[in-house]
Amino acid sequence: MSRYRNEAQYRGKTILAPMVRVGTLPMRLLALHYGADLVYCEEIIDKKILMCQPKVNELLGTTDFVLSDRTVVFRTCSSEKDRLIFQLGTCDSKRAVMAAKKIQGYVAGVDVNMGCPKEFSIKGGMGAALLTQPDQVKQILTALVTELRVPVTCKIRVLPDLQDTIELAKLIESTGVSALAVHGRTKTERSRDNNRDSYIKAIAEALTIPVIANGGSKVINSYSDIESFRSSTGAASVMVARAAEWNCSVFRREGPLSYRDVISSYLNYAFEYDNYEINTKYCVLQMLHDKMTEAPEADRCLTAKSLQDFAEIWGMEEEYCIILRKRKTKESEILRMAGGDSAGVKKRKVDGGLTCFELPVRFEKRFYSPTMTPKQILNNWSKNNHLGKPIYKTEERPTDRCFHSTVQLGDHLYTNPYWEKSKQLSEQSAAICCLIVNGQNDSRLAEPENESEQLRQKWRAAVVSPSFSCGQTDGVNTPEKCGFDDNIQTDTPLGKSTNTATVDGGSERLEDEVIVCPGSGDIQMNLSATGQQQNSSGMTKDEDIITSTQGEKTCS
Repeated sequence: MSRYRNEAQYRGKTILAPMVRVGTLPMRLLALHYGADLVYCEEIIDKKILMCQPKVNELLGTTDFVLSDRTVVFRTCSSEKDRLIFQLGTCDSKRAVMAAKKIQGYVAGVDVNMGCPKEFSIKGGMGAALLTQPDQVKQILTALVTELRVPVTCKIRVLPDLQDTIELAKLIESTGVSALAVHGRTKTERSRDNNRDSYIKAIAEALTIPVIANGGSKVINSYSDIESFRSSTGAASVMVARAAEWNCSVFRREGPLSYRDVISSYLNYAFEYDNYEINTKYCVLQMLHDKMTEAPEADRCLTAKSLQDFAEIWGMEEEYCIILRKRKTKESEILRMAGGDSAGVKKRKVDGGLTCFELPVRFEKRFYSPTMTPKQILNNWSKNNHLGKPIYKTEERPTDRCFHSTVQLGDHLYTNPYWEKSKQLSEQSAAICCLIVNGQNDSRLAEPENESEQLRQKWRAAVVSPSFSCGQTDGVNTPEKCGFDDNIQTDTPLGKSTNTATVDGGSERLEDEVIVCPGSGDIQMNLSATGQQQNSSGMTKDEDIITSTQGEKTCS
């Protein structure tokens, strides 16, 4: 038996169930605020978490597990650490252990999803596919119990036959897990079907470890209903999914609150932790699920595109502005401690005496016309001004097939700190950097929320400021010593680079060369703009520090 087994942690508890798109940080904190004892994050696949690196987000006070393209896969904070259960999707014991070890220092327990009936999960051999693979179930759970420093649990659905389900439950208990969560429906049954409470009760009677009852949302509207469900199933604890998704105050012992109060409280957490607007929208619409025809705000929520929109819709502009002002103050302090407000700009000397400018910009297709891209604009501008052809150097990182590009124009190089999922996106981002530094319009159709013309002016001012300039050659600023160190890592595996020259908006391959490619993907900066899951998750010079910023919004 593992010395980290902790059955008490799962007895007499009310629990927020793991739910895709719902179990993100704001909803978990809201559930804890209303009285939930434990909260599960949404299922995250082992391969995905293994591709991430943990980054301390100083601006938000969180730890973010971030992919090389800055996508935030998982965000957590210290206030939930002792009550957060990380749900892992896996079908391989070795990979499960590697992934769980990466996350165990940030959570109170690890749970294996063995009940998800979705096609993507079953096709991957995960979730409910494991219900009929007892040997694999035993191997995965035994490995986790043996290797981890936190309690291990798993969540299943029932099998059509009760005795088969009890046998599976006993096998799971034998691995040394601390608890078993049971959804009282089979993998083919859905929420419209009745929950098999009697199955859960029989399992609870057959096991000695805590059994957590799940699937009762059809009859749960208040805390007293949670207690009734616990009693009818004979379970040690109750896990609530859809009822909490619709009204998270179901965990309140004093009784549930109105949907307006719940949405306002949820949005406060979403604002505080800069939650991705698409995820925020999804959660708010779930809270409005049966109020869409009566809530006057419902139609506007359907078209909302930003956290600012939600603040305006629900009359929370003042609260949102206070949060932004506090964040801006904290950002300034972080910048001051880092050595000055460069707005994320870097300038450095590279081999051959060239000067490289780095800006925290990215190419997002939705902000640009498909008929006139930044690369095409840069090509036309350089041609009209007799500056020569822009030459692109793109590195492909072997570990995850992501790309990083630099464009050379004359004696200068231009780049950004990010690794992108395609060569095209990476080269377009480099072109944007070049255009902004040179004061040119990149013809964007709309402003990203985290970027404005005011911020771009600040970038251009930083580029020509004395802290970046130590001398001139032929009338061009080429500092012998830059204001920031070159923090591109070089003691890393080789990657392949392709040099290309832009011709009439297209690309012409010139030559291939093998170059050193940063293995960690962290070509980083002092402050950056939007992360793909969250509104802003920029990386700092320190590999283990990440900061987040909203850009140049102002509140009166």
